[in-house]
Amino acid sequence: MSSDEPINRDAADIDELLRAAARFEPGREALVDGGRSVTWGELDRRINRIARALGARGVSAGDYVAMLGSNSVAYVEVMFGTIRAGACAVPLSSYVTAQTRAAMVKDSGSRFLFVSALYEVQMRALTGEMGLEDSQVLPLDDAFLGQFTQEMADTPPPVEPFAEQGFNLIYSSGTTGIPKGIIQSRGYRAFESGSVRSRFGLDMHSRAIIATPLCSNTTLFFLNAVLSAGGTTLLMEKFDAGAWLGLAERWRPTDVVLVPVQYRRLLDHPAFDGTDLSSFRNKFCTSAPMPSRTKAQILKRWPAGGFTEFYGMTEGGVGAVLRAHEHPDKLDTVGVANPGVEMLVIDEAGHVLPPGEAGEVVGRSPAMMSGYHGREKETAEASWFDPEGRRFQRSGDIGWFDADGFLHLLDRRKDVIISGGFNVYAIDLENVLMQHPDVAEGAVIAAPSPEWGETPVAYVVLRGDASSEAIRQWANERLGKAQRIAQMIATEELPRSPIGKVLKRELRERFVNSRG
Repeated sequence: MSSDEPINRDAADIDELLRAAARFEPGREALVDGGRSVTWGELDRRINRIARALGARGVSAGDYVAMLGSNSVAYVEVMFGTIRAGACAVPLSSYVTAQTRAAMVKDSGSRFLFVSALYEVQMRALTGEMGLEDSQVLPLDDAFLGQFTQEMADTPPPVEPFAEQGFNLIYSSGTTGIPKGIIQSRGYRAFESGSVRSRFGLDMHSRAIIATPLCSNTTLFFLNAVLSAGGTTLLMEKFDAGAWLGLAERWRPTDVVLVPVQYRRLLDHPAFDGTDLSSFRNKFCTSAPMPSRTKAQILKRWPAGGFTEFYGMTEGGVGAVLRAHEHPDKLDTVGVANPGVEMLVIDEAGHVLPPGEAGEVVGRSPAMMSGYHGREKETAEASWFDPEGRRFQRSGDIGWFDADGFLHLLDRRKDVIISGGFNVYAIDLENVLMQHPDVAEGAVIAAPSPEWGETPVAYVVLRGDASSEAIRQWANERLGKAQRIAQMIATEELPRSPIGKVLKRELRERFVNSRG
């Protein structure tokens, strides 16, 4: 399926747009965190000095520079200083082990690692594993950056960017070994940001709150769009529902991206219905599927700014959008193909399937990763080619298109439960569970079964003193024979990634370990 909306194939480079914003209105606020704020003019000069300081220390086009820390103005300055120097930014997750982060630095070949005080001692102890000298591990804080750049001019360095140049290298949340590094080019980011700006009206008057980590694609696509529009961004170091609501009422933001679990926590907060959230023009959601019940609640209880859900992947290619306020009858879908995106559904043999039939979702667009860093085999395995030889990105998701072109997701390909020879999709079971008023959250996994091969087991977060067994029976009355849940386990919370995805592999490990 393809979108009929026009696309901008000549989107401007993001860093060029940042420079333009600084020239146009240098005294206007650009970035705010808990400790300070910077104007566009100040931001531009600091980025220039960081870029020049990196260049003076041997960083050039094609190099990599890593950063590790919480959301802050300094983090953004280092990231864009790296990009302005012609190098590729490598934002590291703080939610993995120190050894995994060290492996990411080594895998990327980063010339330097900027690290905040919270992680500095830990990472300096791993310089050998990272392939760095101690002098290449640099503090990520305002005081050091002042010293690091004090001899540098505050004019742009003599670097000529090009579309194929690496913009950032983001590591996936791999389950074993070193996660794969996904290279997104400047052209990828330019197209993506241009599409978001033009479709959703982001401009110099946009005021955005960012409460997701800067190491995630969920954050970076939105941050890039707001900054390249010349808007103002407030960075929260850590999400807290009550603090977020207070900030939103005082600061009067116009745009936000949150992940499903954050929306759920806001809706559940006792102050939500009494908070003035009328300033919003856009509310975005991405990174994980959101139950249709939650979408309906957002539309009812928080109408300002509508509600838009994005479906996609860090690798690019695949992308859909649901403007839920315009299509309230399609809340069980993730929407239609983004402008410039062509998506298909294929079977195991690689044949394209018609609407109504389920298979793996593949897609192609001008915004596709350059590849997995240093992993040609994995890059090839993640690709599918049509009869004309065009490359599509495999999503690993199972879904189907309805007659209106809306995409319905069923499950991750690796998570499909095969029970007695029948394919059981966890999302169908989870949707039924979420209809019960005493279920706050639920996740279904495949558990080993001597009788059926695999059987569904559900982990649920319950409200009050609800009985998990009573809810299991209630759900099974509404499910088909092959879908019936064998066991329901109550838990205080579901394990999640930094951007809110339920980590089903951890639930499977928990279940197996509980059986000895």
